[in-house]
Amino acid sequence: MVPEEYLHAIALRECSLIGDINFHKLIRTFGSAEEAWKRAKKEYSKAEGIGRKTVADIGNSDYLRFAEKEIQFCEKNDIRIHLRHLKQIPFLLNECDDAPAILYQKGNFDDSLPKVSIVGTRNMTSYGKQFVCDFFEASKPSKYISVSGLALGVDKEVHEQSILHKIPTAAVLAHGFHTLYPSKNRKLADKILEEGGALLTEFNSSRKPDRENFIQRNRIIAGISPATIVVETGFGGGSVSTATFANDYNREVFALPGKITDPYSQGCNQLIFQNKASCISAIKDLINSLGFNHSKAKPKELFPYSEINMQLTENQLIIYQTIQTHPHVSLDDLAQIISTPAYKILPVILELELLGKLKSFSGRQFTAI
Repeated sequence: MVPEEYLHAIALRECSLIGDINFHKLIRTFGSAEEAWKRAKKEYSKAEGIGRKTVADIGNSDYLRFAEKEIQFCEKNDIRIHLRHLKQIPFLLNECDDAPAILYQKGNFDDSLPKVSIVGTRNMTSYGKQFVCDFFEASKPSKYISVSGLALGVDKEVHEQSILHKIPTAAVLAHGFHTLYPSKNRKLADKILEEGGALLTEFNSSRKPDRENFIQRNRIIAGISPATIVVETGFGGGSVSTATFANDYNREVFALPGKITDPYSQGCNQLIFQNKASCISAIKDLINSLGFNHSKAKPKELFPYSEINMQLTENQLIIYQTIQTHPHVSLDDLAQIISTPAYKILPVILELELLGKLKSFSGRQFTAI
């Protein structure tokens, strides 16, 4: 039964209007991919939200032949095929409504280990590089898996630092296993596998690294981990989409703040300003937030406390002391307490977050550090 189920799952997912969500609807209705393949075209009305046009391709023998070749390709190249409806994909990813129906895996991925996703711009600066190096140095006593996208820049640095510090790493690809993009990272991909890590993709072997695949890939990076760290990104960068997915999945998001004049910090600053990410003020605090609070050595701080304890302005002091008195206060309540419009408070809150004096939470709530 299992081989037939894989065959029909791949064939079903190949149908032009059967995406991940429609795939899951058919599985819920008919119980398996094999049954859906046999019955859905005639009995589509049993599935909620499925119309005649949606199931028009089901039963096409070309898709079955494609699935046979895909299974042969995977067997030849030591690629495992995981089906969501058989509960074979990572458990956190499985919680997402739009999780992939099929996930292809090459290498090892221990789902019992904690995970953290780390993403950022392809145009990484020395500031971002130093942060990634310091983070992995401070967290190396922990047992966890780092997750990123095998792109140039921040992704590449994340995978390389993981390997350097003997931390398993997983790269989520935006294409099938017939190729490797970017080709510059082929040796790195091989090294990830050699060091006990994994390459993951939802795309079959025929799929090229088309532009739209990268946004689709980002939801897996966000969904597979309880927390996502955005190192550096510009306005509208791909990492912003990863953070958006993470917020939608109710995951923790952390962002590395930077100067407002630095183009590759503007996306991070915006995420913090809009309360879509917690501001990273010190690596030791980030590690504690991730649950990696075992380290006996004192982690290097991003901002020394001598800087944090600088004199606050009158506006900063009023807001800071009010939040100290009212932990987890919301923005609306804060505005009411100090009789100041919210739009005037937000810039000051961002300043205090950058100074490491405040921490933001979902729902525009704040607490003093």
